[in-house]
Amino acid sequence: MRRLCATVLIMEAIVIGLSIPVAITVEHASRTAAGTVGGVLAVAAVLLAILAARGPLRLALAGGSLLQALVVATGAIVTAMYVLGAIFAVLWVIGIWLGRSAEQAARTGPQETRSGPRAPRSTGPTS
Repeated sequence: MRRLCATVLIMEAIVIGLSIPVAITVEHASRTAAGTVGGVLAVAAVLLAILAARGPLRLALAGGSLLQALVVATGAIVTAMYVLGAIFAVLWVIGIWLGRSAEQAARTGPQETRSGPRAPRSTGPTS
């Protein structure tokens, strides 16, 4: 789970950084506002990625979830960020879900099928 969440956050930091020039040139946001908001969010994403990889996971998950909401909110400045923020929010949830599923599977080991334990296969005709 740590790797998945950290990867999502690093990719998100890149997208946030790339949205700064878009905010300035296409959306005509002030350079100061776009640079400050985008810079703070991008740095926060990188710091949360480091925290997800090495620090307390609960704090990283809470901070990452808050970051997802803030990135979606930047759609008020750059409308494409509504879509991109939603995509990253979905990736964030999928990363948490898949990570927990993988960790749970690793803890419990091989599981039986729904119909019960498998019978040994026959390797040939029996006499």
